[in-house]
Amino acid sequence: MLLARALRPAAAALALRPVQAPLRLGAPRLPAALAPPAAARPFTRSFWLLRGGGQGRSGLLRSPGPSPSLACTCGGLHTEGDKSFAEFLTDEIKEEKKIQKNKTLPKMSGGWELDVQGTEAKLVRKVAGETVTVSFNINNSIPPSFDETQEEQKPNEQEPELTSTPNFVIEVTKDDTKQTLVLDCHYPEDEVGHGEEEESDIFSIREVSFQPTGDSEWRENNYTLNTDSLDWALYDHLMDFLADRGVDNTFADELVDLSTALEHQEYIRFLEDLKQFVKCQ
Repeated sequence: MLLARALRPAAAALALRPVQAPLRLGAPRLPAALAPPAAARPFTRSFWLLRGGGQGRSGLLRSPGPSPSLACTCGGLHTEGDKSFAEFLTDEIKEEKKIQKNKTLPKMSGGWELDVQGTEAKLVRKVAGETVTVSFNINNSIPPSFDETQEEQKPNEQEPELTSTPNFVIEVTKDDTKQTLVLDCHYPEDEVGHGEEEESDIFSIREVSFQPTGDSEWRENNYTLNTDSLDWALYDHLMDFLADRGVDNTFADELVDLSTALEHQEYIRFLEDLKQFVKCQ
C-alpha cells in the first residue's frame, strides 16, 4: 500500500545514510557481519576495468571511428561494436549464472507470505487480529564499494562480495482500527556498540507515522516522528514492538538474503534483455 513512501525522494529511501539510532539494552543481537554474504561478481560492476584495467575492453569502450553496419534483415542498426558487446554479454551471463547462489528465492521463516512484482517485493504476516506488511524495492539497494583512495585492483584479486541491503517500510494494521502504523527502516552503514556485551541492531527505524488504512497516498500533513533525536526508551519499545511481531534481527538477516537473491536474479534478467536488444536477430 505505502511502498511509494519508501521510494519518494523526500524520505531519501533509495539512499542509505547513517542514522545514530539509540542502542538497545537487553539480549545481544547478531551483528550485521554475520549476515550471509552475496555472491561476488567478477566482471560487471568492477571499477578497476574502467580505472586503468580496461586494456581488454579498449575495443568495446573506445572506437577510433564509426563502425560499419552489418547486414541484417531486422532493419535495425548493427555494428561490429554491437557484435562485440553481445559476445561480452554472453560471457557475462554465463559467469553470473555460475556464481548465482540461489536459483530460487530463499524462504522467510515465521510464516511470511511473499509477493514479488518486478523489483518490488512485499512480505505479509497475520498475527492475532493484526496484519504486518514489509515492503521493499531492490533497485539501488547495493551500497557503493568504490573508493577513490584504494589501490588499483590486481587481476587475480577477488572482488568484494555484493550484498543487497534495501530500505524497507513496515506497516502494522489492526483489524478494528482505521489507522496503520508505518515505520520507515533501513540498514545503517556503520554499526557502533558501546561495549562488548552490547551490540547494535542490524536495522534501524528512521521515521514513524500513522496513515489511514487502505489509503494509497501518503498524507504529508500527518505527523511524522523522526528517530534521530528520539528518547532511547521510546525507541527501544518500538523495536520490541516490531520484534514481538516477527521483525527482529533474524528477520533482517533473512531479508538481506532474500533481497540479494532477488537483486541478482533481476540483474541476470537485465543482462539477458540487454543482449537480446543489442545483438543482431
